Amino acid sequence: MTLLSFDEQGIDVVYEGTEFRLEKRLVEEAIGKDYPDVTDHEVLQIIEEDPPLSGEPRRIADILA
Repeated sequence: MTLLSFDEQGIDVVYEGTEFRLEKRLVEEAIGKDYPDVTDHEVLQIIEEDPPLSGEPRRIADILA
């Protein structure tokens, strides 16, 4: 299971027991969108090869609101 914790500057990630941070700029470059418009599903897809996506994708702007 991958855990994501979003803030204004980036995302704290725990993936297979390893903790790391994805900075806002890196996320924008990897996905090709402004940070607030990126969805949680898109973030999971850059971390995991075949992530188990459930529910509707949520924009970071909505998560932080």
